[in-house]
Amino acid sequence: MSGFLDFIDLATFPFQIDFMQRAFLVTLMIAVPMAILSCFLVLKGWSLMGDAVSHAVFPGVVLAYIFSIPLAIGAFAAGMTCALATGFLKENSRIKEDTVLGIVFSGMFGLGLVLYVKVQSDVHLDHILFGDMLGITPYDMVETGLIALASTLFLVILRKDLLLQSFDEQHARAIGLPTRLLHYGLLAVLSLVVVGALKAVGIILAIALLVAPGAIAFLLTRRFAAMLLAATAVAVTATLAGIYLSFFIDSAPAPTIVLVMTAMFIVAFAKTTLAEKGRTSAT
Repeated sequence: MSGFLDFIDLATFPFQIDFMQRAFLVTLMIAVPMAILSCFLVLKGWSLMGDAVSHAVFPGVVLAYIFSIPLAIGAFAAGMTCALATGFLKENSRIKEDTVLGIVFSGMFGLGLVLYVKVQSDVHLDHILFGDMLGITPYDMVETGLIALASTLFLVILRKDLLLQSFDEQHARAIGLPTRLLHYGLLAVLSLVVVGALKAVGIILAIALLVAPGAIAFLLTRRFAAMLLAATAVAVTATLAGIYLSFFIDSAPAPTIVLVMTAMFIVAFAKTTLAEKGRTSAT
């Protein structure tokens, strides 16, 4: 009996530590809007846009530190600059969107690295790259919570309009939907959730939460409502499991979360492939 109680104490120990509790909470808060947004990114083929914005916020963070303004303001401004520059270049040149994205985000990320090397920082800006959820502050939690709430409300309230625009923008425009406003609203939310993820999972790994939940849900579901629920469940499960496992295997939480999501994608892909082969052979 004592051995069982010792096992329970060990298993629940991570939930009793203050910094682990904050890590669980802040990551869960931002995982929900990122999971919902990932569904739209997957359906629109915008996975590279999520990657671009995630990398492009870095120079904004460094400049915000240089000018002593909140890092979130600089990150959001840089993310929107990347999104607007991509749209402008796409509309005014013959270059394909993926090429434009590659040029813009690599250029901005390179600028951020150059600035970062020149800055004598005492706030460890590398935490912005790789996340520092175990060192999260109450201010960071409030900031992330407000961003998560605003982003989730936008995506949930306008989900039908955003879905129609994702599948058939011409039809959406024909029935009177403000397609341009929806387009840039989605880009603004994308920039916001990346800002919210800075302290939790970092710039480099934010792309995983912006793509993997939607991709997994897309494999497992056939209806958009079910896809949203499945993506949210995947993100919540992966964040909880990743942080929990990282405590016992002594690894960084953010990459552990990504590995858990990668494993979930492999399982979903294998399940879907086997099911399709079974239906093919049955016919």
